Amino acid sequence: MNREQMIQAAAVLSRGRLELSPMECLPPPLRPASADEAYAIQHLLHDRYQDAGRGHVAGYKIGCTTQVMQRYLGIDHPCAGGVLAPTQHLEVAELAHADFRRVGVECEIAVRLAMDLPPRDGGYTRAAVTHAVDSVMAAIEIVDDRWRDFTGVDAFSLMADDFFGAGAVLGAPVAFAPHMDLAAVSGQMRVNGELAGQGTGRDILGHPLNALAWLASSGAPRGGLRAGQFVLLGSIVKTRWLDPGDGVDVHLPGLGGARVRVR
Repeated sequence: MNREQMIQAAAVLSRGRLELSPMECLPPPLRPASADEAYAIQHLLHDRYQDAGRGHVAGYKIGCTTQVMQRYLGIDHPCAGGVLAPTQHLEVAELAHADFRRVGVECEIAVRLAMDLPPRDGGYTRAAVTHAVDSVMAAIEIVDDRWRDFTGVDAFSLMADDFFGAGAVLGAPVAFAPHMDLAAVSGQMRVNGELAGQGTGRDILGHPLNALAWLASSGAPRGGLRAGQFVLLGSIVKTRWLDPGDGVDVHLPGLGGARVRVR
């Protein structure tokens, strides 16, 4: 793709979010053919959102880092997207169902960074990113299905559109220490009091910080990850799509919880 085609693709995708109009598959000339092209379009998309007053990228989400999500979406590799600052909530969020095309939630472990992780040759290992983590928290990722039928959309196009990303609810931060066993952390999500799914940290690429290392090594964060940004490391439960009136609670023992209510 050339830059003009990427700009056109970003324009098409931005209308889906700004106008809440159902999106069809991108036409072939505007369809990214690689992760690099997908993330280049994503960066242009973020510029359009900022120009439209929707805010800057305050953090990132990583999708398809667990088998439950890879099976659900039919994608066998991680995919990243940005999270805009105004869509970030602390501990509790009340959402208007009408503000989304098809709103859903996921149960996640999130981290906040204490230092930059700039692009570097050879990428990052888990050991290399561990020292950059300031705090860890329970989180709910808010997702939105902006497509008319996402099952027919290719992975690179989904990545260009922030991979369903629509926001985050971050629980109270817990100071991170390298001896913390994040792989052993368990978590569950309840919708209207009923168990909707559960999992553990090791479901996320074997260890949650493997996902952080993957993101820092990818081309998704423009200019690398920055101190103060947060990262949603992947859902340990299958996406749950919500109806008006639904209430969602996630709890991860030792890390706390987060809540969403849909009006």
